Amino acid sequence: MFGATSCLILSNAFAQTPKTSYPAKPVRLVVGFAPGGGTDILARLIAQKLTLAFNEQVVVENRPGANGNLAAELVAKSPADGYTLLIMSVQYAIGKALYRSLSYDVERDFAGVCDVAFVPQVVAVHPSLPVKNVKELIAFAKSRPGQLAYSSSGNGSVEQMAGEMLKNAVGIDLVHVPYKGGGPAAIDLVAGHVSVGFGTIPSVLHFIKDGRVKVLAVTSESRAAVLPDVPTVNESAVPGYAMSTWYGIVAPTGTPVAIVAQLNGAIARIIAEPEIKQKFLGLGADPLGRMKPEQFTAFIKTEVAKYAKIVRENRLQVD
Repeated sequence: MFGATSCLILSNAFAQTPKTSYPAKPVRLVVGFAPGGGTDILARLIAQKLTLAFNEQVVVENRPGANGNLAAELVAKSPADGYTLLIMSVQYAIGKALYRSLSYDVERDFAGVCDVAFVPQVVAVHPSLPVKNVKELIAFAKSRPGQLAYSSSGNGSVEQMAGEMLKNAVGIDLVHVPYKGGGPAAIDLVAGHVSVGFGTIPSVLHFIKDGRVKVLAVTSESRAAVLPDVPTVNESAVPGYAMSTWYGIVAPTGTPVAIVAQLNGAIARIIAEPEIKQKFLGLGADPLGRMKPEQFTAFIKTEVAKYAKIVRENRLQVD
């Protein structure tokens, strides 16, 4: 695991790009969640390689709290100079519909830099829970209304959206327990403090592999390459059910176009490296890096509209 507050500067044996006017000092890549979750893991892989590419340290800064909103507010209010970036996920698009008084606007205050990865969630349970699939989980929950708790990475997170959509689709009563990131949520699932967990594959994969949690399904439309034998919720129990996470890098609106373009090119090249592709896939993340900055900015706006509709239709609210 990489360090919690900075990424390692790698050996000079690795090639470095020539020094340019940007960056001339360390760059902060802000993560809105605790170390160890899916967002944090992906951020550190990118930051480690950017440090090499720029010949300047790229520091991962964890600012957990308020489901990532503290980090987003920090970056939105930072100088638009390319030295403070945010790793954004789908939940920021969801949050605009869930929160009534955010101190920032995800569409107005951020410029897209580059898409990074696409990751399904998993429906997992503590091994002590006597269920083998989602159908059995639904039946078990129906026989014990209000007695089972499920974890997520926070109020308003995509994991909560996945849990609430399942509850509403099949009429079960699960108690939502929010955490400050996917890492702490996974740890409490392993410890048995909650019985059910909705989490990104990167945050729980090692616990699945060593048998400390039992995975029932993935939440995406199709099966995950890293868990090919695990069915989707859609195919196993709830037709039409689908919910996944995307990640990308954004900068404060007004960041110079040339700097945004430089970041986009560097990040896209990093994601295309075979080593990084394999690491992403090993974590259950589909590597992206396909969009230009203006395309990613437009994509975020589309996602805001998409999830506003889902929030309305499912009558979802932040706890």
